[in-house]
Amino acid sequence: MEATRERLRPAIVGALFVALLVGLWEAMGAAGGFALTSVLPPPSRFLAAVADSGFRVGLGSQAVTVWESVASTFLRVFLGMGIAFVCAVLTGALLDLSRFATWCFNPVLHLLAPIAPIAWIPTAIVVFGISNVTAIFIVFMGVYFILTIATMAEIRRIPPEFHTLAANLGAGPFERWVRVVLPAILPGVFTLLRTNFIAAWMAVLVAEMVGLRDGLGAIIMMGRNLFNNELIMFGMVIIGLAGFVVDRILALIGDRVLWWRV
Repeated sequence: MEATRERLRPAIVGALFVALLVGLWEAMGAAGGFALTSVLPPPSRFLAAVADSGFRVGLGSQAVTVWESVASTFLRVFLGMGIAFVCAVLTGALLDLSRFATWCFNPVLHLLAPIAPIAWIPTAIVVFGISNVTAIFIVFMGVYFILTIATMAEIRRIPPEFHTLAANLGAGPFERWVRVVLPAILPGVFTLLRTNFIAAWMAVLVAEMVGLRDGLGAIIMMGRNLFNNELIMFGMVIIGLAGFVVDRILALIGDRVLWWRV
């Protein structure tokens, strides 16, 4: 029981502090006279404004519900990160099994890794148009190169005794990679995927602002186009809450599915 209370204490303190900040925010809005609350309207104002529209964002037939926007953003970010994760591990396998491939691709990886994912948006629009594929591609480019470099770093830190033991048991290069290297690197690469989630999250939001009709980024852009501070504030809060949920999902996967660590 004491251990349970100790685990819950940080969450309780954090929730109470957030509640205190929201209470102060609401008090400033109710008191009036604060210019800040006109730019950052309190929750009672922006929630009421969005509720009046039936929690729909957009104009006419182009309007979508908030839940559809959240689902669209989740789909784009999870697909982009998932594809990047798989491709990074496969690239790591190729580079680990082929010295020639390492010589060819290693310089390219280190040249492209520093490029911000936002810089790929014009190219993505030209190639894919304004579509879901564009947003998924931007997320992919935001994490793929970092994950590939991390995969190679995880491979290098595997104790050489693991390879020696697998070879002594008769495992060939491919079997050794599947049975020894892959299980050893997955937790570390996934941990870096989670730490780079914020970059992927920001990338998909920016991609949604360039013309997509749904998604959390589109909510912010719609609020800006309509000079609607309530809608902008609502979008910002939903982005923060949704990002927190995704981070918790990734943490749960890391703790429950990829729990081991070499």
